[in-house]
Formats: sequence, C-alpha cells, structure tokens
Amino acid sequence: MRDELKETDQNMIKDFVDFLSVERRHSHNTVMAYSHDIARFMEFLNGATALNAASSDIRAFMLRLDQDGLSARSQARCLSSLKSFYKYLLNENLVAENPADILESPKLWRRLPGILSIRDVDALLSCPDESKPDGKRNKAMLEVLYAAGLRVTELVSLKLNDLNLEVGYLKSMGKGSKERLVPLGKKAQNAVRLYIRDARPGFLKKGDSPDLFITRRGTRMTRQGFWKIIKAYASKAGIKVSVSPHTLRHAFATHLLEGGADLRSVQAMLGHADISTTQIYTHILQRQMKDIFDKCHPRAGIKQKDANEPDL
Repeated sequence: MRDELKETDQNMIKDFVDFLSVERRHSHNTVMAYSHDIARFMEFLNGATALNAASSDIRAFMLRLDQDGLSARSQARCLSSLKSFYKYLLNENLVAENPADILESPKLWRRLPGILSIRDVDALLSCPDESKPDGKRNKAMLEVLYAAGLRVTELVSLKLNDLNLEVGYLKSMGKGSKERLVPLGKKAQNAVRLYIRDARPGFLKKGDSPDLFITRRGTRMTRQGFWKIIKAYASKAGIKVSVSPHTLRHAFATHLLEGGADLRSVQAMLGHADISTTQIYTHILQRQMKDIFDKCHPRAGIKQKDANEPDL
C-alpha cells in the first residue's frame, strides 16, 4: 500500500482485511489480492476519499484498467473486490449505498488450460528418481496432486495427521477454510508411505514438523518450490503443453469425467462451492453423451444408407 493513501483509507483497508481474514476466513492470498485491488482504486481517486466515490468513479477506474492492458479476468477480480469492499462499508453504515453494485463484470471466456492425456501424466509421474530422497518426496507430491485433484496451496499445506493411509483418504482445507475428504488411490498411498519411511526423516535431521512435505532444510515445501519442480519434470518428459500444478488438478477432473464420474462427485472432490465452477468440464460430458447415443440408440448407428434418406 502506498504512503500517499489517506490515513482514513488505509484504516478502512486494514479493517476490511481483518474482516476477510477473521470473519470470512479467506486465505492469505485472497485477502492480499483484495487489498491490492482496493488500494489501486484508492490511488486512482488521487486524493479523494473512497467514502465519497460514485459509480462513475468505479466505471472510470475499470476503463483505466482496460486501457492499461489488464486482462478481463483481472478486471473482473478488481470489480469483485470493490463490490465486496463497499458491501462491507454499507453493512458498517459508513456509506449509504454500494456504488459498485450496478456495474457488470467483464465477460470471461471460460476455458481449460492445456489438457494432459493419461500418457502425459504417466510420463510426468515417472520422472522423479526414486533412488534419491528428493525423488521419493517429489514422486509422492505428484501422485497425491493427481490422485486427489488438490490446489497447490492445499498440497503444500498438508499435515501428517491429514492422512489416513489405512482407509485411503486425505483431509484437505480448501478455500474459505472449508474442509473436505478426498479418496487417495493405491499408487499415491504407496508413494507417500515410501517417502515418509525413507526420505522424510532425513530431511528433518532428527527434528520434528507437523507438515507432510519437507525440503532438505527441514522446512515446509513452498508453492514456488514445487512449481519449479513440476516445470522441470514436464520439460524432462517432453510434454508440449504448459504444465503447472493446476494442470494436474484439471487432468484429475478431466480423466474422472472421461471415466464416467458424474459432475456432482467431481465438484465435491475438487472442493468447488458452486457447480457452475465445475461446469467448465461439461464439454467432456457432452462428448460422452454423443458417444453413448451413437452406440446405444437403435436408430443412431445405422451404417447403411436408409432407403428413405433423401439425396443431398
């Protein structure tokens, strides 16, 4: 936050951040994104207090973001931040109305990132050298990420007591501190067992930590550290599409749906609060329905030309 912001505005942002963190229980990353967006808007006001801002001010701000080349997704997030901020101020009786409420978010083209085939995933998961401690840890992280469809923050935040390897599931704390149970397949279970038995004790050097995935320094693996690891393995595996930890989360959902899973079950496993978020994958279900129709309907799969079929 810049020094030129009015003290009143700085205090409002601080109070809003506390509200998001304590009462709404948003993640640190989400809270920081909101506060950055709001501070950016207040700087745009150039000395005027945010309490007196009108819809026209927010509309001008959104136009500036567009002129600055900000993506539609980032613009939408900024507007969402302002709507939440002014809703908070309204509830606190600090403003008479929400000036952001009447504005519509930029239309977003919802699309999947590059999709990994099952062969690509197998190649990626085969990259770690399991004869080395780092390789055992990395293998376990990749297997868990693909088996459970976790977000990278959820992966690196796992604790030892989040695992139940006997039953075959893990407990994950998702967005908004929402807890969910996710099944864990045999390959992931075995990879985690080997890591815990053969590699993790050496990383801790007789120390102790509640965190599951540990670096050689004995500290918890970071999102950035794991990002570098998966990028290196993707290059080694010769995968052409851009690969990130989130790519494996999408592969998890895609491969489940292609295997016949229903959308509601995938929604629960991904930890999506709203089914509309999961519906980005509906093209897979549409393709499945077409294949089922062609295969099963008595009048869909006729190979020979019907005598009554008109010539075109």
